[in-house]
Amino acid sequence: MDYVFYGFAVLLFAAVILLIEGGYLLWSETRGGGAKRIARRLRVMSGGTDVEGGAISILKRRRYSASDGLDALLHRLRLAHAIDRLLMQAGVNWMVAQFLAASLAFLCAAALVAHAWDTPPLVTWAMLLAGLGLPYFLLRRTRAMRMEKIEQQLPEAADFLARAMRAGHSFTNVLQMVGSELPEPLSGEFRTVHQEINYGVPMGEALHSLAERIPLTDLRYMVIAVLIQRESGGNLAEILGNIGHIIRERLKLLGQVRVLSAEGRISAWILGILPFAVAGMMYLTNPEYISMLWTDPSGIRLLCYAGAMITIGVLWLRKLINIRV
Repeated sequence: MDYVFYGFAVLLFAAVILLIEGGYLLWSETRGGGAKRIARRLRVMSGGTDVEGGAISILKRRRYSASDGLDALLHRLRLAHAIDRLLMQAGVNWMVAQFLAASLAFLCAAALVAHAWDTPPLVTWAMLLAGLGLPYFLLRRTRAMRMEKIEQQLPEAADFLARAMRAGHSFTNVLQMVGSELPEPLSGEFRTVHQEINYGVPMGEALHSLAERIPLTDLRYMVIAVLIQRESGGNLAEILGNIGHIIRERLKLLGQVRVLSAEGRISAWILGILPFAVAGMMYLTNPEYISMLWTDPSGIRLLCYAGAMITIGVLWLRKLINIRV
């Protein structure tokens, strides 16, 4: 249990750091630099003078933390940018610092549970990894569900755009109509595009931002069609109508493929979960019998081989059933 003790010490240190960070955030909201800037802006708007006269950036960027110092630090990390992109694609109103704090909180909770149950070292490390990765997997699941819902809405959006263009509306007005008429979450993305264009962002840049927030191939086809039409001309309404028909037929074919591959997906889930479920039941019924797997060197080697074979098998089944249409 030395590993558990060292892991618990590290997590306790992380908890203390988070407590200090929380105190700092509370102080910065009341007497920190942000509060001083707000007070200075209020003085300027009320007719006073800005005695400090600092440079103000007019560029808009997403904040990674409520603390200015931590926000500047996170903006230097590539991992923070990747997490922020994932949060944006999942439609979650979290900042990167909140996501990292949640991951550390689940990690500490898993460490406390492992210490209370006095679990074996391998199980302890598995619980720590599961606690640390749980927010990430939940976020990935939320992103996948949102992307799937948007993908189902794309044919209707393409048809709506085509009908509005045939009626004589401009493309900017059509974006506003889509943002107000269609259901969420796709309507919110089109409203964002319309607002960016109204704020002075070029049409191409706003559409590229839309494709970055929604990394779907069908939506990129729509964006490319609009950009090509703006450069070379053509009947955009007919192009969008054809794209909507293609997307609808592709989704129909994808549904048939999912039905035919349902047995393989269920097999992958069962083969991946069954060894862990059997090991858990054996540990609850006869701990001494199964404890040789992590107390004896031969058992540890067997666990490593089994884990590698299970991982390879699950990945291989996933590759077989993941048919791209």
